Amino acid sequence: MASLLTSGSVASAARSSTARSSTVRPVVECANLVRDFAIPGTRAHVTRAEPVHAGVEAAHCAVLGYVEPQVRFHLKLPITTYTGRYLQHGCGGYCGALVPPSFPDCGAEVGGLAVATTDDGHVGHGPVPSTDGTWAADDQPARDDLAFRAPHVVSMAAKRIIEDFYGEPPSFSYFSGCSTGGREGLLLAQRYPHDFDGIIAGAPANYLSPLLVYQAWLARANTGADGRPVLTADRLPALHDAVMRHCDHIDGLVDGQIDDPRRCDHDPAALVCPPGADRPTCLTPAQVDAVRRLYAGPTDAHGRRLYPAGQERGSELAWAGWVIPVPEFGDASLAALLADNYLKYMGYPIGTPHSSLADVEFTTREFARLGVEGARGNAMSLDLGEFRRAGGKLILWHGWSDQGIPPRGLLDYYERLARHDDRDIRRWARVFMVPGLQHCFGGTGLTEFDPIRALLAWVEHGTAPDRIIAAGRDAEGEVVRTRPVFPYPLTARYDGTGSIDDAANFRPAPPARPTRDAVDWIGPYLHHKPGPVAP
Repeated sequence: MASLLTSGSVASAARSSTARSSTVRPVVECANLVRDFAIPGTRAHVTRAEPVHAGVEAAHCAVLGYVEPQVRFHLKLPITTYTGRYLQHGCGGYCGALVPPSFPDCGAEVGGLAVATTDDGHVGHGPVPSTDGTWAADDQPARDDLAFRAPHVVSMAAKRIIEDFYGEPPSFSYFSGCSTGGREGLLLAQRYPHDFDGIIAGAPANYLSPLLVYQAWLARANTGADGRPVLTADRLPALHDAVMRHCDHIDGLVDGQIDDPRRCDHDPAALVCPPGADRPTCLTPAQVDAVRRLYAGPTDAHGRRLYPAGQERGSELAWAGWVIPVPEFGDASLAALLADNYLKYMGYPIGTPHSSLADVEFTTREFARLGVEGARGNAMSLDLGEFRRAGGKLILWHGWSDQGIPPRGLLDYYERLARHDDRDIRRWARVFMVPGLQHCFGGTGLTEFDPIRALLAWVEHGTAPDRIIAAGRDAEGEVVRTRPVFPYPLTARYDGTGSIDDAANFRPAPPARPTRDAVDWIGPYLHHKPGPVAP
């Protein structure tokens, strides 16, 4: 068992275990974890380990350390509630901060999980540290940590420390992340298929280098010749209201959310201002053109798609900040910060010509040039056979109103993955599309989606998730709506009785026509560039 742990191949052994109902107590003192741990190809160093008394969280041993050369991690080990399960959280953007891990609420029947996070091997700076790329300019090891190494080596370190603390390795290991964390989840399933028994990949940035072309497009499509934003935040409520008036009813229920925005054909030209007018309740002709470009997504001069999707109708309220500059981000937008930092410091091999948001060209040549370094961090491989054969379970999810990563990109990937698989993909991988949900959290109607309990039931009991409940909270944090989300392509249909804010009053409904989600764009060749693997 010790050799199995140090190889990182814990999942296959874990699946021979049964889920625990009793707690596992530590066999050493928390402070005794302050030492070095050998793991394949490197070493982990615990620099602090201190007991934390029960309060807001359960009593636990808080462990801080790093994996060489500089991948910091924070691990929390429950002292009285641990039942043999480990959960590793992903990070967001370009990471660069060590966020304390949170304990999930998995119910009394599951108990406490050991949890961990990592900064992915660097420290971000600037007004939004998770968009900073300056650290990557001349540091290939740091680039590799973010691209493909950090989540894997932290999983090995955490499991080794868990074994030392409790006297045995975790029975089950899980990973959950959204955005970059979703990319990490897919990358782990593709390149390290024995690290985790179950993986949750939300709104995954797995088409990484193409996605940064997309972010550059968002910023440039909304920038006028004077360098100022064409579409401004004061126009978003009117635009969103017009979209909802046109499309909210198409799913059979007027409820403030669009169940499938692909069925919405609202043209922003319907909101064009009268000649000579310019007010928040309408759009100027230039703003109409900008909105159309945002919905369409990036193309080259010949109309070839550089990303498989664009902004979805219904996501407009979330464009402020991500697409439209705001003071909180230094009078920039998140799309602009992400794209500029990537193009200047991260997107091209060290020592080769780089680019910037101002200079990048939307051409197939530039797309290919970005794909060289991008292949290291893209999580686009369709070969998940080893993960599937090892018994791994994968839950993919995306909000239909995601303003940061277009949801149709996930559906493009899932259809291609299903074609590549040699049996029914739903036996081991399922997609859940959440109406109204924005990037990872927040939205109109529904504001949060957490599949962790469903994943545990699937891995440990073989209960495939046939519905997961999403929730909507108001400004005070009170739950004001629940709604079932069924495995794609099923959608939720109101049964005609009771509150439309109660999940109990909805049933699964098949799509009106067969889904065809694979998109004709220039990037499918990247599915065959799997990228490097750390020892």
